Amino acid sequence: MASDKTQGWSGDSFDRYKEYRYVVAVNAIAFAYAAFQAVDMTYRLNYGKHIISYSLRPIFDFLIDQMLAYLLISASSSAATRVDDWVSNWGKDDFTEMATASIGMSFLVFLAFALSSLISGYNLCNQKSL
Repeated sequence: MASDKTQGWSGDSFDRYKEYRYVVAVNAIAFAYAAFQAVDMTYRLNYGKHIISYSLRPIFDFLIDQMLAYLLISASSSAATRVDDWVSNWGKDDFTEMATASIGMSFLVFLAFALSSLISGYNLCNQKSL
């Protein structure tokens, strides 16, 4: 999405539209969180403990997974609406095709976070008392 700039008659780029900036920002935050979780899980598999251990971890994981899932579906939906408006008014071009592909990937990320949210909810409900 961030590389979506055209040189055609419109000269459009993603940063001219707040919906597209919203998608990029939410996806960047989701990527950073998922990368940290991957590093933390790798560390846990190797050393048997988390990088940062605390008693509220299951609640934190569940809440962050939920928030990011909702933010991702919100951002993807708002950007999809912008693309639909663009196509209905001016037709398809390279800009809208790249934006559509980016939005599709964002919806896939939402599905991954929705699944992660279900798993972290299960872990929260089935945690052993301390």
